[in-house]
Amino acid sequence: MSNYPFPFLPDEFKGKRVLITGATKGMGAATLQRFLLGGADVATTARSAWPEAPASVLFVQTDLGSRDGIRQVVDCVQQQWGGLDILINNVGGSEAPNGGFQALSDDDWQRAFDVNLLAAVRLDRAFLPGMIERGSGAVIHISSIQHRLPLYDSTLAYAAAKAGLRTYSKGLANEVGPKGVRVNMVSPGFIETSGAHGMIVQLAKANNITEQESRQQIMNMIGGIPIGRPGNPAEVAELVAFLASDRAASIHGADYIIDGGTMPTV
Repeated sequence: MSNYPFPFLPDEFKGKRVLITGATKGMGAATLQRFLLGGADVATTARSAWPEAPASVLFVQTDLGSRDGIRQVVDCVQQQWGGLDILINNVGGSEAPNGGFQALSDDDWQRAFDVNLLAAVRLDRAFLPGMIERGSGAVIHISSIQHRLPLYDSTLAYAAAKAGLRTYSKGLANEVGPKGVRVNMVSPGFIETSGAHGMIVQLAKANNITEQESRQQIMNMIGGIPIGRPGNPAEVAELVAFLASDRAASIHGADYIIDGGTMPTV
């Protein structure tokens, strides 16, 4: 973990029980690393096995797009820790085909909502009562700027689910804030994860262009990035860690855009 690019306090989250869903790669992996470096007890999930999981991480292999998968995670965390102090609903993504609204079946829509909205709803419902009972806790929902800038050809159902997550997150914040639990959302734009970099390389090879030209094509497709580059997963992790920390004690019910300026000012 010595390659983490930002300074950190090794005891910032000491004694905190943190669940970060879908944190074996991408932004989730950077966030998991950040909380481990900060001294937290960390749990995560993934559909695939994770042979290289750090020994200190509580790992549950399951599909959070199903009720049974949620139940497995909840049972494991409750048995091992008896609850959570910080819940980061990071899992998400789209498996739907390209082609706009006509290409999407009922199953495509249901899967998008199960993974990108209902997984968070179900985990919140399981762990928030304990936070409320203790009078403290933090919940962070990871969304996407697609909740306001949907890409209709490829990720329409995903974008709609993330828009639902945004509305749900705000309503939940209004309900549980007076009970001591803070709820916020982080909405990334184009973040160059290892998966995104693979897409850049594939596009470059397919079109016989450089990786930088490929990267620029993707940035142009989403409306541009004024800072001139995609975000870095660790930059998202830093924002999440700040919002989960006591330094953000008065930040509640917010949606933080981290997109290099892609989202137009309104």
